[in-house]
Amino acid sequence: MRLSLAPRQTDGQRATPSRKARVTDEPVRRRNQATATAETVALVLDEESPLPETAVDVEDLARRLRGHINQLGVMVSNEEPALRHAQQLGSAGVPDGYVPSRVYLVQLAKATQELAATVGTCGSHCAKQQRRRCRWTPGINVRGAVFALALACLVLAASVPRT
Repeated sequence: MRLSLAPRQTDGQRATPSRKARVTDEPVRRRNQATATAETVALVLDEESPLPETAVDVEDLARRLRGHINQLGVMVSNEEPALRHAQQLGSAGVPDGYVPSRVYLVQLAKATQELAATVGTCGSHCAKQQRRRCRWTPGINVRGAVFALALACLVLAASVPRT
């Protein structure tokens, strides 16, 4: 069940280009977050996908799903119930045992899928609205006052005689 993220050639063998060739010849391609999330969720929930065989496989899939939750969480409001539920499930550890760990993995995948659907409906509008609410930049008068205060402190410190 181990999934490799290494690039593959057309005949199915792993490609091992040098680091220099990858940097200069091929630009870095950013994958769509929704597509990556859907692929990881499909690894867990899809009928054709095999069950993870070992505890390492379960931990790897859980780590990937937690990463998707973190990346999608930036795009929605903190008060969103789907985000809270997914973060709550993601913060719990993978339980011991074959059946409990697989049940946890399915619950985490469903919560991630629900969060991705929420991001799809709410999307960047919620993120822009949240950023607008939280971000404050000082006006020109505040900047000028801070500069004048710093200059006055510098002049005062320079005028004090040394002993």
